[in-house]
Amino acid sequence: MLQAVMTKPGEIEYREKAIPDIGANEILLETKRIGICGSDIHVYHGMHPYTSYPVIQGHEVSGFAAVVGENVKEISVGDKITFAPQVTCGDCFPCQNNMYHICEKLKVMGFQTDGAGQEYFPVPAKNVFKLSDDFPLDYAAMIEPVSVAVRAVRKGGNMMGKKVLILGAGTIGNLNAQVAKALGADSVIITDIREYKLAKAKACGIDFTINSSIEDLGAGIIKYFGKNKADLILECVGVQATADQAIENARKGSTIVIVGVFGKKPKVDLGLVQDRELSLAGTLMYQKTDYEKAIELIENKKIQLDELLTHRFGFNEFLDAYQMIDKSDGHYMKVMIELD
Repeated sequence: MLQAVMTKPGEIEYREKAIPDIGANEILLETKRIGICGSDIHVYHGMHPYTSYPVIQGHEVSGFAAVVGENVKEISVGDKITFAPQVTCGDCFPCQNNMYHICEKLKVMGFQTDGAGQEYFPVPAKNVFKLSDDFPLDYAAMIEPVSVAVRAVRKGGNMMGKKVLILGAGTIGNLNAQVAKALGADSVIITDIREYKLAKAKACGIDFTINSSIEDLGAGIIKYFGKNKADLILECVGVQATADQAIENARKGSTIVIVGVFGKKPKVDLGLVQDRELSLAGTLMYQKTDYEKAIELIENKKIQLDELLTHRFGFNEFLDAYQMIDKSDGHYMKVMIELD
């Protein structure tokens, strides 16, 4: 079988390897789709704070069960599947207290351990989710980022009737906006500096958009939400500018959830956090219930994914995909690698 190995930032080498054997509690995935996300791009640029090289990427994935371990009862050969890419210890305080997604020794497939950027990939059965036969492979590979959004939005509490501000209209920001709406938000503003991404947000049914490079963000929030501004802000970029925007524009006593992965350590105005009694929360990945909710939302057509699938590349074009991203000036959303 073939593996796509990122040997160092900006370089991918294809290697032949025997198809691996699996354990009694594992499933051998035949990989069909691999999504590229912002964290993958950080790895490509050598800017991911928790990844070393060489590494095989691939954590937004779908495919079929090629081989099933003898102890696995709920998955059969040929089933359409996806998986949660977390590797946890099971022994630390978070793992023992239903917070395994922030395990003290957490590894993520595709970052701290190899991912599914290969034709076949062994996965622990406990990480695998069986999907219906008619669940599109493209959508299945996007369950992972939708789950990120479900977890993040749930960190903001009950969405019913809330006014939500999303900073960043990339794929994760867009999905956070869509999930907030699907879970009951009254209205959602999404911001970005690129009209392309804001147009995608409008096409996905987001209520209001603000181009923060040419519009005053504070004035825009009041225009659309009124003087009470946003009940919840989700920062979905991971850069200094949007971290500042979140804190400076938050209503006193409100909540900010940090979703974006920061390539560089940001400075945070804790004086404003203290003075305005802001609740500043982080969010990392997801739990099983978030995956299940993501699958439900996609199956019930509460999330628009077709607008987000903008580019496709073959497995042997992994590097071409990254080079396109670099040259695109932000004119892309979800880039999908196909193994057909």
